[in-house]
Amino acid sequence: MTDDAFATDTTPPRFDVRMSEAEGLMWRLEKDPFLASTFGNVTILDRPLNFSLFRERMNRATVAVPRLRQKVRPSPAALGAPKWVDDAEFNIDYHVRRMSLPEPGSLRQLLDLAALIVNDPFERTRPLWQFTVVDGLSGGRGALIVKLHHAVADGEGSVLLSLQFIDLARHAPLPPPPVPPQPAEPSITDDDAPADLLTSSVGDALRVPIGLLKQVRSVLADPARLPTLATQVNDSLRGLAAQMGESDTARSPLWTKRSLQRRLETVRVPYRELIDASRALGGKLNTAFVTAIADGAGAYHRELGAPVESLRTSIAVSTRTENSGSNAFTLAKLLVPTGDMPVTERFAAVNESLSQARAGAKNASLDTLASLSSTLPTSVLTRLARAQSQSIDFATSNVRSGGVPLYIAGGLILENYPVGPLGGVAFNATLLSYNHSLDIGLHIDAEAVAQPELLRDHVERALNRLIHAAPPPLRPAPSAISRPKWWTRFFR
Repeated sequence: MTDDAFATDTTPPRFDVRMSEAEGLMWRLEKDPFLASTFGNVTILDRPLNFSLFRERMNRATVAVPRLRQKVRPSPAALGAPKWVDDAEFNIDYHVRRMSLPEPGSLRQLLDLAALIVNDPFERTRPLWQFTVVDGLSGGRGALIVKLHHAVADGEGSVLLSLQFIDLARHAPLPPPPVPPQPAEPSITDDDAPADLLTSSVGDALRVPIGLLKQVRSVLADPARLPTLATQVNDSLRGLAAQMGESDTARSPLWTKRSLQRRLETVRVPYRELIDASRALGGKLNTAFVTAIADGAGAYHRELGAPVESLRTSIAVSTRTENSGSNAFTLAKLLVPTGDMPVTERFAAVNESLSQARAGAKNASLDTLASLSSTLPTSVLTRLARAQSQSIDFATSNVRSGGVPLYIAGGLILENYPVGPLGGVAFNATLLSYNHSLDIGLHIDAEAVAQPELLRDHVERALNRLIHAAPPPLRPAPSAISRPKWWTRFFR
């Protein structure tokens, strides 16, 4: 890989004019603020960003990625998926902002600011993204707070978007002016005839067979009928019943409250040590990550005198391919052991649960579930989703990023913490790999988790415990180490 290769390969993910079923579902659910799908990132750099340069790069990015200049237009009467339309009043200064921390410019101040910014609802009449350049961080450092709506892109999609403004060198020259990509289908403007919009929306709504919708309604009312349904719809309905028919409550005796109060904590561990440990124990990095979160959550409960044997987590499972759009993931739910046990036993149990959950998620993709729920009134849908969120204790996600030092507008990225959406759970733990480190953001409901610092400390101890529990690996010679497939996609 060369610096030139990185600089020229900035192809963003594919964006469609119409939202996918899953994106439309996330958009509708936000009528309930507890179900907001906004996510973010806190990037710490070795020096303040060159703001004018960064603003120019983002302005160019909005040309290369038209989605960044588009807003959402809902379909009439919520029939069918919303559509993206050009914002005739787009102004880069609404989306690229600058702030300064008061003295002493601590990490705590930065994280508190990020929690406020990420959780402030988007203005729905504008494009759904916002970048805040932050000065005044102690030690002469700078920061960038990224805020993005999930309907624009998922975690991996946002990494691809970041290639529009990330460099491999501190003083990299500006890339050539971008050429706007040709739209995949004719652009939709505010002058579209209402009759055409209504026809299109009704067509969207009727894509799901009426008979299947009736069976969905029946199985939700009486799950015992599931075995008698037709073979061709069994898999989808079983997935729907598993995802939407879950009536069991969350397991934690401590995390019973839910609120809109937010707290952000961070943990950092070395990449190589944790991935070597996961391989030595017979699993993958994601298994090690979920195991450590479960281990830390269990230790938190034991210290506060409320031991619990298991907790329920949701995990984002990537479905991305070369032809994927801006969002390509589904969600799986699983129980993880949190009792007092050797970390190696916990790892084995989580590894098996993850395998089963991934297999089940294939028959319950987010798009399928969204299609089947598309005819439900928004008020009913939000009540169902809120009930589902109350069956989950915490959420996890793993996003892959760059394995080399990266720069933004003259600043070297030192740390890179993701802020995953809560969606009504007690906390979200999201992992982002960067330059030989694993940066973890713990986005916490401060009413649910009364002692967020204690949770952070236990998660950090659990990660280190897992690293030291595995036998030392037999490492191949450097020349024999192969880069993962995603590396060539992001940095070829």
